[in-house]
Amino acid sequence: PDLNPIENLWAELRKRGNGIKTYKYNALTFIPLNLFEQFKRAANLYFLALLVLQIIPEITTLPWYTTLVPLVLVLGITAIKDLVDDLARHRMDNEINNRKCEVLLDGRFQVSKWMNIHVGDVVRLKKNDHIPADILLLSSSNPNSLCYVETAELDGETNLKFKMGLKVTDERLQEEGQLAQFDAMIVCEEPNNRLDKFTGTMRWRKERFPLDLDNMMLRGCRIRNTDECHGLVIFAGADTKIMRNGGKTRFKRTKIDELMNYMVYTIFVILVLLCAGLAIGNTFWYEEVGSKAWYLYDGKDQTASYRGFLSFWGYIIVLNTMVPISLYVSVEVIRLGQSKFINWDLQMYYQEKDTPAKARTTTLNEQLGQIEYIFSDKTGTLTQNIMAFKKCTIAGHTFGDPANPVDFTWNKYADRKFEYLDHSLVVCIRSKKDKDTLEFFKLLSLCHTVMVEQKEDELVYQAASPDEGALVTAARNFGFVFLSRTQDTITISEMDQEMTYEVLALLDFNSDRKRMSIILRFPDGRIRLYCKGADTVIYERLSPNSKHKEVTQTALDIFANETLRTLCLCYKDISKQEFDAWAKKHKAASVAMSNREAALDRVYEQIESNLMMIGATAIEDKLQDGVPETIAKLAKADIKIWVLTGDKKETAENIGYSCKLLSDDMQIHYGEDVNEKLRIRQANRRDQPPAFGRTRKKVPDPFFPEPGRNALIITGGWLNEILYEKKKKRRRLRLKRLGKRPASATPQDAAQPIDDWEKETRQVDFVNMACECEAVICCRVTPKQKANVVSLVKKYKKAVTLSIGDGANDVNMIKTADIGVGISGQEGMQAVMSSDYAFAQFRYLERLLLVHGRWSYIRMCKFLRFFFFKNFAFTLVHFWYSFFNGFSAQVAYEDWFITLYNVMYSSLPVLLVGLLDQDVNDKLSRKFPKLYLPGQQGALFNYKNFFISLFHGIFTSLVIFFIPYGAFLQTMGQNGEAPSDYQSLAVVMASSLIFTVNMQISLETSYWTFVNCFAVLCSIAIYFGIMFDIHSAGIHVIFPSTFTFTGVASNALRQPYLWLTIILTVGITLLPVICIQFLYKTIWPSVGDNVRPAEEKSTPFQRGRRSRRSAYAFSHSRGYADLIASGRSIRRRPATSYRVGLV
Repeated sequence: PDLNPIENLWAELRKRGNGIKTYKYNALTFIPLNLFEQFKRAANLYFLALLVLQIIPEITTLPWYTTLVPLVLVLGITAIKDLVDDLARHRMDNEINNRKCEVLLDGRFQVSKWMNIHVGDVVRLKKNDHIPADILLLSSSNPNSLCYVETAELDGETNLKFKMGLKVTDERLQEEGQLAQFDAMIVCEEPNNRLDKFTGTMRWRKERFPLDLDNMMLRGCRIRNTDECHGLVIFAGADTKIMRNGGKTRFKRTKIDELMNYMVYTIFVILVLLCAGLAIGNTFWYEEVGSKAWYLYDGKDQTASYRGFLSFWGYIIVLNTMVPISLYVSVEVIRLGQSKFINWDLQMYYQEKDTPAKARTTTLNEQLGQIEYIFSDKTGTLTQNIMAFKKCTIAGHTFGDPANPVDFTWNKYADRKFEYLDHSLVVCIRSKKDKDTLEFFKLLSLCHTVMVEQKEDELVYQAASPDEGALVTAARNFGFVFLSRTQDTITISEMDQEMTYEVLALLDFNSDRKRMSIILRFPDGRIRLYCKGADTVIYERLSPNSKHKEVTQTALDIFANETLRTLCLCYKDISKQEFDAWAKKHKAASVAMSNREAALDRVYEQIESNLMMIGATAIEDKLQDGVPETIAKLAKADIKIWVLTGDKKETAENIGYSCKLLSDDMQIHYGEDVNEKLRIRQANRRDQPPAFGRTRKKVPDPFFPEPGRNALIITGGWLNEILYEKKKKRRRLRLKRLGKRPASATPQDAAQPIDDWEKETRQVDFVNMACECEAVICCRVTPKQKANVVSLVKKYKKAVTLSIGDGANDVNMIKTADIGVGISGQEGMQAVMSSDYAFAQFRYLERLLLVHGRWSYIRMCKFLRFFFFKNFAFTLVHFWYSFFNGFSAQVAYEDWFITLYNVMYSSLPVLLVGLLDQDVNDKLSRKFPKLYLPGQQGALFNYKNFFISLFHGIFTSLVIFFIPYGAFLQTMGQNGEAPSDYQSLAVVMASSLIFTVNMQISLETSYWTFVNCFAVLCSIAIYFGIMFDIHSAGIHVIFPSTFTFTGVASNALRQPYLWLTIILTVGITLLPVICIQFLYKTIWPSVGDNVRPAEEKSTPFQRGRRSRRSAYAFSHSRGYADLIASGRSIRRRPATSYRVGLV
């Protein structure tokens, strides 16, 4: 009875196939679906409703094409953009779906397309092949069915990962015939997006075999260093983990976007109020005048109220241009241009890696000019994440003082890229007299999880982290060369003498242990444990008889002050009896079915004790070029920088000093101080009357009333306690270990929040305190905590935030911030793939914000202010004209002028200002960071600026209507005729408006180019050219009802009187603007006018008074211990023949 559901599920899975579909449209759905999406926008829907109103004869006051032409242009441009994007997705899908792969069909492997692969198929993959689906690895040409994969497309990591087939499939499924007979059943989890987890069971030949992620090769990976492998398709197509992770990215909007939408709503409200007022005016006018004038009788028996109602809708049509239809398209064009400028900026191009800057979004550029807080990762973002072995201390002697570069030509295995500057260490090693020095480098060559392969007579190391690779490479150059390993042996060359050691156990690193160990049997039968780890965990496990503890500690402090990453090395000799007893416990823990990791950790603790110190290493993770200067410039722009890192407090603090984020005149506050200050503030709040405490809105007292500069350094553990994420138990345990007593000034429950309101006020207090500091460093924080810190600042400070990082652990933070920046560095490309902007070096952030961000903000603000102004000036002329036409919804201009005004006559100059304008050049923008302040304050575009544009538009429309009206009131032309007809008035007002808006934008332009000049002149020329064409007799003959202004332009514009009227109108509209600009430049200068170079005062270096200990920053993932200690030989076994059943 259970077979039917299984068969149905199997049939459904086989039907789904492996083809992917990321495109949105096809030939049939493009037009309806795209239009549906576009009409979700309120503005487009509004203009569609207007178009419908214009079709109704009783209401319409304008021809339908005045709305249709701009609407079709807007919809068409957007549709073309969407079509281009979707065609690119089509091409990508077709390219991927048509890739070739070998699939087992009818008992033999045949070439098939990816789209034709189904769940349950057996596939054969070769070196450098892309993996087509989520596949269970069955066997490979490597020993133990080992297969190396590159996961750069999946998680951004560039170092190779290994996958391993089950022992049973490795032994029985090597040949084509054996694979054809494979008839196992796989029971596994449902398709999901967890890239780090897979759980399943294989039932085969009455046995069950557990499956996990190490047995799975996921789609998006690529086969490396493996000639051939076979696999079974588990998930295909949309069910694969990479496709399940292709969810929608969080939609980000700029502050200007939100403000712009509110302003459009404001305009709509103003429009409705104006139309209602004019409709009421029409009602009264008809009762008082219209109904009594026999010559105005239209034969319709309609009441005054009904006529007023129709007039309301008529004015909605007439004044519709107050809501700008082309605004959104123009904004998108400007943003696209700004993004291209970022992409083309050669000063943000990193030649060493051929990496240009990349704007991965086109919707956030102006927000780059409003950043208030930057949240930065440390390793790989501020530092290069390229580790170099710099110094070491061995048995109390420190090596590494700079001298001449060491010559390693005596060592045939030496890495030619390796550099070291202290020749005395090489002399000490080559003399072979100092046993401690030899033991030091022997430990480095043996205690690791590095994998090695031979490439063209060169040793190539694959390390789990850059730190570990640097240490093994250092040992290699000093004569202790790691050559090869198997599951139970490791072979090294000790000063040209090859030695093989038996590996008895490998105790791998994890983030809780902060150390790794290896237990070896020497050729002479001795058993020794080698261990390396962070100083804090090693010193707790040293034997009382261990030498050199104090002198090594002193050296560690010196290394820390030099911002080096340190690691302690030690050993322990173990008797055979002690090891045998421990090995039994280790075996029992390694096969435990529940809490296996905890059981292994307890067993590891037992053997890793009473260690003997050998010395310590110091690795340099260099700062990226220009980091201190960039941070200093951004600080002058009033941008606060917070460093959020997973590294140790000491390491992070010292990097803070080296990059000038921290200085010696700062008062540094740690987690304990912060918690105490917050506890006191909370207790004071509780002592206040409940109503008063919860409703007061006054500005809180500062946390640091003393004068001086403050900095905050806090760990992830303290962050949890401060924000009430975890209980206080951990804190009490930590204080107990330090020999302190927890503060108990308040009752036991006083440290915990009473309710959600108190928890929220605690968070507000923490954010306020942190924002009072000039620098904040959060260390030992998880990716989730990084995102939480960013969210807190966004939530309580309403500030614009930017996150910058280079690793997978920064993705959460990058997606949470208003702007996410990815560094294409050593840790892969996942941060870049999740970012809004990407470049290769931290120093480019200065140019991105202070130049491109500031320019984009200024340009967009100027564009929006002028766009609103020109539309108000254009539309409100109809309003003034209404007082002279009985509020009859008669238009003041010719119909085609209304249609083309925003599309052709006034769009290009303002668009170019939005694309090209500069108040100062890029050098001055970087030289004077204070120029960035107006963007942070939102000073250039807000409701104040909006209403200034509104009143400027009202003034301009008044002048444009009433001066020509007054001039036409009593006029006599040269030929004795009075050119005071309605059509001539419309031409004069339209001409005055075109001259006014184009000259107005000329006054607003700060940076003139040939293109700007051409655009202004071209716009005026296009206006006159089109006007004379549509006023010609020829076009009137063809379309008599559409083009009714026959000969008006040529007749009106040959009158000097009317040209003088146009000049007078334009002069009066521009004169107040010129005067106001002059006054602002001289009496109320802007920030740019006030900025002066500040003298740089250099302060002497004072770093000797503090002693800070650094530690090895264990930020890498688990090593290759699971592979090495898998219980199988890494040497190739002879193929064995098995008879298996066919599927």
